[in-house]
Amino acid sequence: MKKKIMLSCEETRHICDKTQYNEASFWEKVKFKFHVIICGVCKKHSSNNIKLTALLNKLKSKSLTNTEKQELESSFKKELQKHK
Repeated sequence: MKKKIMLSCEETRHICDKTQYNEASFWEKVKFKFHVIICGVCKKHSSNNIKLTALLNKLKSKSLTNTEKQELESSFKKELQKHK
């Protein structure tokens, strides 16, 4: 069986998510890093994914009030609109 070296952007996004949760294999990580080096779109996605994960991990340690939840949701929606 021949292993594919280059990943599509869709596969790269999936592996990016797996990497955030320590579920990606060594070979997936290698292919992911190679793809991100040559693809600016996936590099940006990876960067945003890292920032979002860090923010969510920070928030897990704190209970949010309903007002804070609404503000966070509003802010998240605004950021999503920027990338459409």
